[in-house]
Amino acid sequence: MAAIQPGERLLILGAGTGLDLEFLPRHATITAIDITPAMIVRLEKRARRLGLSVNARVMDGQALEFSDASFDVVLLHLIVAVIPDPVRCMGEVARVLQPGGRAVIFDKFIPDAAEPPIGMRLLQPVISFLGTEITRSLGPIVGPTGLRRVHQEAAGFKGLYQIVVCEKPATR
Repeated sequence: MAAIQPGERLLILGAGTGLDLEFLPRHATITAIDITPAMIVRLEKRARRLGLSVNARVMDGQALEFSDASFDVVLLHLIVAVIPDPVRCMGEVARVLQPGGRAVIFDKFIPDAAEPPIGMRLLQPVISFLGTEITRSLGPIVGPTGLRRVHQEAAGFKGLYQIVVCEKPATR
């Protein structure tokens, strides 16, 4: 869904140990960040095993150290539900995407207009202890950024997991 073209610059935000790497096209210029140094070490080892050149850096996804419009594509797989300030993170994604760029999100979201079911609200304190949120809606997170949702589909667990593609509007 990222439709990564030859020569495009790709950022994997919250890359962890690099499990996404084997699914990426070899023609992309790949930058991967994670806030945990140990994850970056494991990602670099994985990249070497796969024969991929990856610029791997320790960095906070809420304060990206990249210039505006640095990337064509940003992947956010299972990070929006764990990052402390997802609105700030998505604002940074919008900033570093070039006009016409794409953000591909895979994560857990409840429908925008829905209240979390009572069971989910009761489970949330336990789930939060494990480091993730199950009661976030994507609309309030993406809305302030100017990114436009162009695709959204359920991806498992009765629709809790979603795949979302957002685009940064092209400037005129």
